[in-house]
This record gives sequence, C-alpha cells and structure tokens, in this order.
Amino acid sequence: MDQGRIKIALTGKPNAGKSSLFNHLTGLNQKIGNFPGVTVDKRIGFCQLDSHTNAEIIDLPGIYSLYPRTLDEKIVTEIFSDKKSELYPDKVILIADATNLKNCLLLLTQLIDLKIPTIVALNMMDLAAKSGLSIDVKKLSSSLDMPVVMINARKGHGIFELKRAMAAPLHASKKSVFQISEEIKGVISKIKNHFNLTTDYEAYHFLQQADNLVFLNEEQRHYIRSIAKEHEFFPHKYQGAETVMRYGFIQELLNTAIVKPSHRDWKRVSHGIDKVLTHKVGGYVIFFAVLFLIFQAIFAWAQIPMDFIDSSFAQLSNVLSKELPAGPFFELISQGIVPGIGGIVIFIPQIAILFAFIAILEESGYMARVVFLMDKVMRKFGLNGKSVVPLMSGWACAIPAIMATRTIDNWKERLITIFVTPFMSCSARLPVFTILVALIIPDTKVLGFFNYQGLVLMGLYLLGFLAAILSAWGMKFIIKTTERSFLIMELPTYRMPRWANVGYTIVEKTKAFVFEAGRVILAISVILWVLASYGPIDEMNGAKKVVNEQTASLNLTDGEIENRVASYKLEHSYAGKLGKGIEPLIRPLGFDWKIGIALVTSFAAREVFVGTIATIYSIGSAEDQPTIKQRLRNEINPETGGPRYTPAVGMSLLIFYTFAMQCMSTLAIVKRETKGWKWPLLQLAYMTGLAYLSAFIVYQVMF
Repeated sequence: MDQGRIKIALTGKPNAGKSSLFNHLTGLNQKIGNFPGVTVDKRIGFCQLDSHTNAEIIDLPGIYSLYPRTLDEKIVTEIFSDKKSELYPDKVILIADATNLKNCLLLLTQLIDLKIPTIVALNMMDLAAKSGLSIDVKKLSSSLDMPVVMINARKGHGIFELKRAMAAPLHASKKSVFQISEEIKGVISKIKNHFNLTTDYEAYHFLQQADNLVFLNEEQRHYIRSIAKEHEFFPHKYQGAETVMRYGFIQELLNTAIVKPSHRDWKRVSHGIDKVLTHKVGGYVIFFAVLFLIFQAIFAWAQIPMDFIDSSFAQLSNVLSKELPAGPFFELISQGIVPGIGGIVIFIPQIAILFAFIAILEESGYMARVVFLMDKVMRKFGLNGKSVVPLMSGWACAIPAIMATRTIDNWKERLITIFVTPFMSCSARLPVFTILVALIIPDTKVLGFFNYQGLVLMGLYLLGFLAAILSAWGMKFIIKTTERSFLIMELPTYRMPRWANVGYTIVEKTKAFVFEAGRVILAISVILWVLASYGPIDEMNGAKKVVNEQTASLNLTDGEIENRVASYKLEHSYAGKLGKGIEPLIRPLGFDWKIGIALVTSFAAREVFVGTIATIYSIGSAEDQPTIKQRLRNEINPETGGPRYTPAVGMSLLIFYTFAMQCMSTLAIVKRETKGWKWPLLQLAYMTGLAYLSAFIVYQVMF
C-alpha cells in the first residue's frame, strides 16, 4: 500500500451519518459519478490526512450486511469481495450510530472475517449522551481489535482524531467471528484454492453468492454451482446459522462494552412529534401545508434572480448581435448559444430552492415520516409501501426514482411503480411549468399571502400524483398476483438540519442540472439553430423576393421587412418543415408549428422546451432581443392577430407536459429495468394518449 495515497471506503447502515462525515472529510473536493456498469451514484472525494498522506474517500451506499437485497447493496458486496476491483479499499471506516449500535455491527463482523483493515467511527455520541447511554470505548476497541473513534459527523467533532487514525498504519482485526462448519470445510477449501483467496470467509461468500458477484464470469459461476451441488450445499441453511452466530458475538460484545444503557423514555419528545406528524388526519394536512410552502417559495423567492438572469442574457445577446461581425458563426453565438445557455441558467434559482427544501426534509428526519404516512394511502391503490420512496424521488428525477424500485421485492408492485413513476412531475418539468404559469397566471395574492402562481404550480404536481395513483389502481386489476410485501423501515431521530449538508446538496444538484441537463439543452440549441437557420437553398435565397412581392403595397420600414424575411426563412427552414409536418396533428390542442418543434426536441429532456422556444423566437430578429417571457408574450397568432400564448394554449401545454412521458432517458431506463420493450412502449403510448386527450379537452373547453 502506498502510504502517500490511500483508498478509504465509508460504509455503514442508512442514516448512520456517512454523508455528513464524507462532506466534513472532503468539503467541495468531491465528484459524483456512477459505479462501473450501473447507474447508481458513486461519490468520491479527496482528503489531506496529514502532511504526507492523501486519501481518496469513497462514499458507499448504505448497507446492513453483505447479503444484498437491492442493487445498491450488491455494489457494496462486490467491492468488498473483489480484491482486484479498482474500488477495493486499503482501509474501511464503518460509521456506527451509537444510539443503535446493535444494528450497525452485523456488517462490521463480516468485515472482520474478510480481514479488511477497519476503523469504527462511533457517531451521534451527543444523542447517546442525551439518552443516558455510556459506552466503554477502550473496551470496545480492545474486544474488536481495531481503533474506535468517537465523532459527531454533523458538527465535525472528532474529525481530527479520526483523520489521525486513518493516516496511521492499520492491520486487520485478528478476531474471528464466524466459524466455518466442519461439514463444509472441504468445499470451502476447494473454492479457496481454486480462486487463490486468502480467507475462508471469502470462499464462503463465493459459495453463498455466486450469482450476486458480477465480477465472476460464467465459467467461474458454473464451477461454484457444480462444487455446491456435489457437496449438497444449501445456502439458506448456513446463512441462518451464520446470522445467529454473529448476533451472539454482538450481544456478548455489547454486554461488556456498554456501561450504562439508554433511558427507556429518551425518545419521548420524538415520539410526541410523531403523534402529530403521522396523525391519520393532521399528518396529511401538515404534509400538504409543507408542499404548499415549497411551491409558494419557488415562485416568490426565485422571481427576482430569475428576472435578473433573463434580462442579463437578453442584453448580452443584443450586445453580441451588434458588436460581433456578420456571419453564420457569430449569429450562432448570439442567437443560438447565448439564448441556449440563458435557457439553462435562468432556472438555477428555482432548482436550488426545490432541492434546498428536499434536503431540509431529509436532514430533519421528516421525509422518512412522509414515506411512513403515505404508505397507508399507497396500499389502497395496489402499491407497496416501498413505492412511496420512488414516487417521492420522482419529483427530483424519474431515472433514479425508477431505479429505486429495486428495493421492492414483489414483482407486480415493482412493475406498477415503474409504470406510474413518470407521472410525478420531475425537476425537468419545473422550467416548463414556471415559464408558462408566469405567462398565463396573474401574479396576484389571495388574502395578501397566497400566490395564485404557486397554487397553480402545486396543483400541477398534485395532478401528476393523482394520475399516478389512479393509473396504479387500474393496473392492480390488470396484473394478477397473490404475492404481497410490507414496508419495514427505521425512522431516524428528529434533528435540526445541518446547513452545511443542505448547502452541499444544493451545490451538487444544481451542478448536475447545469452540466448534465445543460449539455443536452445547449447541444440541442446549437442543432436547432442550424436547422432553423438553413433550409432548401432555393426557398432560403428567394425569401427576400417573396416578402417584397407580398408587402409591395404596404408601407413597411426596413426593420419590419427584415423581420418578415427572418420569419419566412424560419418557416421554410428544416426545423420549420418539421414543425409544419406535425402541425395538423397538434392544432386541435392549440399548438402551432413552432410549439411543435419544441414538443419534438423536448423529448430529449423536458427542460429543453424553454431553450427551444428561446432559440426559435430569437432567430434572425433585426430588433433587440427581449427576455424569454417577453418573447412568448410578444408572439402573435397570425390567424387571430392576438397573442399566441392565450390562457387556453398555456393550460393545454401545462396539462400536456404534466401527463406526457418525461424523456427518452426515462424510456431507456424502463426498458432496462423491465428487460424488454413491452412495458416502456405501453407506457409511452398510454402517457402520450392521456396527455393528448387531456390537452385536447382543456383547450376545446377554454378556447
């Protein structure tokens, strides 16, 4: 091991404080990616432990033991079982909740038997002290034969001592917890020798979990299966015995290390709050009040910075149009790239506010109560309680939300959850909603406080949720199964949010929006500018002649003629022909060919709608470029002479985007999760049909 740069993994059960510790160790010196071969978040950061030791810190998903049930847990099991993996750590920090130590130590005993050098970070010591719990840390360290460091990951207490332990030389614990049964020692020995493994427990895991360890090839799996069959090895029989043995060791350990147990009523306040927040009536009222506050804040707090960003990019586009030399390249910059970037940056305030609230709800412990509370509703609609987590996650992004259904064991309930999750309005829909709501809904207040725009935004989110649960209710009668599952979860103690963690979440999520969604938006903006600026040569070259003939009897200024030429070229460009091609299909919804272009491009990502509109309405204009909202407000319907974006058109668009399939990435992830095209294509047809029909009804009624 190179002591100058070491690799350290953070592990532990969910809600033990891994993220807080990771943030304290790495600060903003961290990056988010995916684990090799799977779309699951991998957080890696870098930390200076002392003057001559750097550490690469890997924040692993939460896990209770090395027998995985979910994809997240499988990843951790693979990393700890594959010494050839690029993520295999030199050392492991196991973060243990001091107030619930017994549930944290099962994984630790497995790491001991794998002989991985480990440090125990005993977290939440402030709560332990508050509960009256007293732990003999030296006795615990001696009994485990490994360093045990007391920390408070939220406040950063004990981080210096932990860094010192991380930098010091560390050997694997000499303890042995699980004793291999005599009757399987022969098969364990064969696997150990065949794969050149160093411990019996590694070989035991290969025998137990050949199908879960994806780094094994099919030939290696076949060898393990054949050996197991030859020796009549039955995994579940030995796994149960192992668990009993491990908890026996843990109980003996706690009997010697815990000097004084917790008071029975130390969570009295938390239980009292739960009686209010999870009340069968009041709990739902409070939850919807919280939602109302979030959507009000998204409009009220974000309006000023959004208007500033919008006007700044409009002015920049105008300055570049006047100052840059004439030519396609410079027009691309002023009319394609700058409006495209503006269509990304303008929504940063609202994205930041949305994720700030989500982070606060998670940090405080309230989000777990929402999951528990909504479980009672979900079961009536054919969904499992665990379905609440993906549905709630769908408000951020459908892709990780659909992947989160892997925690649902029941096939029917998992499939229904995957099918309806895209109805939950994700953050990519937020830019579309906010720009249209701000355009057609007056910025007035009810009772001097309630903003109409915030109420409409909340209504759209609730409408998506209603569509999800009603669709789930219908599907429970279509898909037949007798299998059922139950929600089992650990409710964390209520805590004041750690504002540094909230800040990290805001920065991470906003960066993800800007650099991931932003790349798509910008790329499509550039492609769209090319398609909207060029078309068949004869039609584009003859644009001025046609316009002059059409306006010969009119007394128009040069600027007005130039705008008409630009409009003619746009209509006859390649993008214009695409929009014209689908216009007959979307006209009953109140949409024209320009909106049609945005509908097509936004299938790449919903937020692309705004960037498309910003680009389309800025092509070739001879006048100063207005802001995005002004461009939509100024757009004229040539058939009526009035504004294009009437309340009927705006509501039709809002309803269409509430129900329509989110994006092609969502479709792709559904295909991967259901292992075929049947369900994603049914999903696309159902959601598109519902979106079209609903938008048609809304427009025809309001028109």
